[in-house]
This record gives sequence, structure tokens and C-alpha cells, in this order.
Amino acid sequence: MTRKLKVAVVGLGVGQTHISRGYLPNPERFEVAAICDIDASHLNAVGDRFGIERRETDYLEILGMDDIDVIDVCTPPGTHKALMLAALKAGKHVICEKPLVGSLADIDELLDAESRSSGHVMPIMQYRYNDGAQKAKHLITTGIAGKPYVATCEVHWLRDAHYYEHDWRRHWNDALGGVLMNHAIHANDLMFYLLGPVRSLSARIATRVNRGIEVEDCASVTVELHCGALATTSATLGSVEPLSRMRLCFENMVIETDSRPDFTAEDAPWRFIPANDEIARRIDEALAEFAPPPTGFAGQMQGFHNAICTKTPLPLTLADARHSLDFATAAYWSAKTYSPVPLPVMADHAFYHGWQNAI
Repeated sequence: MTRKLKVAVVGLGVGQTHISRGYLPNPERFEVAAICDIDASHLNAVGDRFGIERRETDYLEILGMDDIDVIDVCTPPGTHKALMLAALKAGKHVICEKPLVGSLADIDELLDAESRSSGHVMPIMQYRYNDGAQKAKHLITTGIAGKPYVATCEVHWLRDAHYYEHDWRRHWNDALGGVLMNHAIHANDLMFYLLGPVRSLSARIATRVNRGIEVEDCASVTVELHCGALATTSATLGSVEPLSRMRLCFENMVIETDSRPDFTAEDAPWRFIPANDEIARRIDEALAEFAPPPTGFAGQMQGFHNAICTKTPLPLTLADARHSLDFATAAYWSAKTYSPVPLPVMADHAFYHGWQNAI
């Protein structure tokens, strides 16, 4: 019989999406037993919507609930670290939205805390669980795609002054970053999930779209990957036609996804364009026998449940989040110094403890 994990969701913005798309599709695996938000009226509205009786405005009350197995952190980014450390100290498992924290030093502190806790931390990177992304990974891993050549990743969205009425989104210390950290982070993670880690990069960032904010809303990064491929990623919050697009050119095929308007893990279409009829036949055969996990949050939460209950590695770990922060740290440093940056970023680096208020 499947063990059901009891979850407390903390922060009920994107936290509602975790409930509706992650936990409710897995009713035999999870029960959302409690919710927490500092806005009492919002807390009650969400509790009524989902029929959740335990509702708290005080996070300490959540930590004290002995029957809670998992705390799902969906609060503003600047609060993540303290909430996760407290949960690990209480022996809870943690699921946390992006960006996880604001520095490599913070990630290393979390890794140390996790090593001393009975709990484990899974960062949310649900784009990896898109049906097409899983098929793409399968075609690459089996060798059918062949040698990777170049890749492009575009996150061109529209976020105007209304978006920044949530004041925390405007500032480095609260948001931890702009379009690189809070919008393009999932798509960039997906590109590196498919192609492997970054060897070096050169980046430029700017705030061109929205006046009166500290964080960047435009970015362009040129990347060299360890596999030898070259990639470019660009992001803006000023595209009058929002889209997310990725195009990966391999020896034997092109893999492409293009979603308009904003990219979502659940419905972004993917294309696999073969070099010839023989490659097309091999693609069809490989995908005919491949069964991807459920898409989006549902798939990642299912993988989390399986890992916790079978005591096997999590589908995503703090090490995966560290790779994303390594990329961001290098990009912000490159933009500040107008120089290429090799990865990984080491502990003696000027931005190891964060880039906030330094750009």
C-alpha cells in the first residue's frame, strides 16, 4: 500500500498551483493537510477553495505539527533560506520554489544542514517534466540525436508596472534577481538538463523595460558547454508578443519547442526534425517504447514521493539548484566585469556570497 505524505504549503501564490497541478493529481500519494500565509483573508479563501481545514498565519505553528512530512515553500525568494533551514532542523522534508536562494554560500549552507537532517530538499524545476522534454532527453541519451552543435533559448515575456505592484519583485534583496533568476531560470535549467553543464559564459544584463526597479529585465548570455556545443540564451520582460522558444541543433536532428504566449510545462509543443528517413524511423521506434512520467508538477511530485518512500535519490536535488546558481553567479559577474567567466565559481569568488547590491 502506498504511503501518503502529508504536506503543508507555505505561501499561497504559486502554492495554489502546486496544490492543483502537483498534489491533487496524486491523491494516493499526498494529502495537503495544512496551509500557511501571512494574509489571513487570502489564507481562508484558498482553504475554502481546496477544503483544507488547518490554516495558519504563523510558520512556527506549521513546524510544530508532528504529522506533517513535507513543507512546500512558495514564499518570496528572499525568505526561502530561513524557512528551509528551520524545516530541516525540525526534521521535515522540503520542496521549494525557484529561485531557491541568492548565493552559492546559501546553497552550501543548505547542503550542510540537509546532511545533518532526516529531511531532504527538492527544488522545483517542473519544466523538465514536460512530455516533449522527457522525449528529447530520451533521444539524446540513447545517442539517436548525435553530436550537439548549437542551441538557442528565448524567454521573451511581458511584465509591466502592474507586475511590480508586488513590491518584493522590485528589489535585489527580496527577489534575489530579475529576469535571469525569476523568469528564465526554468528554461535555462531545461536547456542544461538536455545538453549538460556549462564550461564558460559571457553575459550582459540591463533594466530597460520597467522604470524604478533595481533588478534586470533584459539579459543575453553566450555559453560554451562541456559537451562542446555553443548556446545563446536571451530573456526580456518587454516582448509585446510573449513567447518561450528553444532550438537545439544536433548531428542527426533538430529539437525545437515554441510556446506562445508564456511557456508552460504542461502544454508546450515539441518537434523532432530528422536528418533523413533512417533517423525518422529510429526516432519513431525509440518513442514508441518510451513512457514519460506525468507532465509538469504532477510528474515531479510523483518522483519526489517515490524517492522519499523508497529511500532513493530525489529527482532533483540541491546539487541541481547549485548548478543554476553557479550559472547565475557567473552571469552576474560577467555582466559586471564585461568578461568571460569559467565555471564552476569557487568559494573565494567575489560573488560567492551573492551579487545583490553589487551590480
